[in-house]
Amino acid sequence: MSTLTFPHSFLWGAATAAHQIEGNNVGSDWWARETAPESAVAERSGDAADSYHRYREDISLLARSGLTHYRFSLEWSRIEPAPGMFSRAAIAHYGRVVEACLDAGVVPIVTLHHFTVPQWFAAQGGWRHAQAPELFERFAARVVHLLAPCPYVITINEPNILAMMAGGEKGDAELQAGALPSPDEVVSNALIGAHKRAVRVLRSAGLRAGWSVAPQQFFADPGAEEVLADYAYPREGLFLESSRGDDFVAVQAYTRTRISLEGPQPAPSDAEVTLTGWEYYPPAIAEAARQAYDLTGLPVLVSENGIATADDERRIDYTRAALSALHAEMARGLPVIGYLHWSLLDNYEWGSYGPTFGLIAFDAETFKRTPKASLWWLGRVARGGVMESV
Repeated sequence: MSTLTFPHSFLWGAATAAHQIEGNNVGSDWWARETAPESAVAERSGDAADSYHRYREDISLLARSGLTHYRFSLEWSRIEPAPGMFSRAAIAHYGRVVEACLDAGVVPIVTLHHFTVPQWFAAQGGWRHAQAPELFERFAARVVHLLAPCPYVITINEPNILAMMAGGEKGDAELQAGALPSPDEVVSNALIGAHKRAVRVLRSAGLRAGWSVAPQQFFADPGAEEVLADYAYPREGLFLESSRGDDFVAVQAYTRTRISLEGPQPAPSDAEVTLTGWEYYPPAIAEAARQAYDLTGLPVLVSENGIATADDERRIDYTRAALSALHAEMARGLPVIGYLHWSLLDNYEWGSYGPTFGLIAFDAETFKRTPKASLWWLGRVARGGVMESV
């Protein structure tokens, strides 16, 4: 093995999302979906990891490990539980989360929207509503004062997945590679409009803004290049191109998908797969970062990357290989801002607690946190800025 050195300016951290860890997010559209009569959702989020109350402990563990940045999201449904009614208490809560980061020596990176919306927003049509971009802009304007300590703000998490959720029948946030619905064009355009409005709000406060896109790392069989181009553009290319003019572009990637003349294909039967059914493919994030830079010319933030596995040594293997591939692209001139691992905690993966992505486990009864070896390993890499390559 050789030793890889990362720049001193490289950011090291981990990411979470409100609905997946906070618990009892009763005003969101996902809570309504989980609790609806005859719901197709297999498992409810419930208390989740109770991070709404235990965020200081989570941030402290991140800081103790050696990681320096924490990406978390604001829950719109808590902040604006009814149209135009903004909760001072909820806004103050997220202000305390930002303060807890600073108290622990951790730099916050905030996401304004991570899949969930208020029930009232969903009831009036969600992203298909004519005023959806303006409503998101209003929300951004009410929380922008919290974000001054954030070097980067992500407006919308995985808008391409949101558009595909809207285009599909099930609406699952955790979509399987190889089975991606056609994006809803109205929703795609609304998300782009909402993003651009939010960017203006954030920039007016002197903040750097972008959004996070989830490329699927499509690759074509010989002769299927045109099929790939037609399939991929509305699912990711459109959203990467819409980042042009932003301050940065964020990417999150986990696997790859083969495109044949018949379209996307599942992972080969002999391939190693993760608990989500995705092919084990660590280079995905480096390829996604290169793709994003080539399309936008912007510096790239890895806003998520990780693996759903019960084998923590395999998590370390995957992360080491992913970072090695990323380092190789950086050596070829790719400007990468930093790496945020998904996820800080095992969490609610949109219908199930089965896929464990976390660097930290928790007990569902007591909420006791148990750091995994992967947390301390990644923290050591972050402290020294060096890592043994694959």
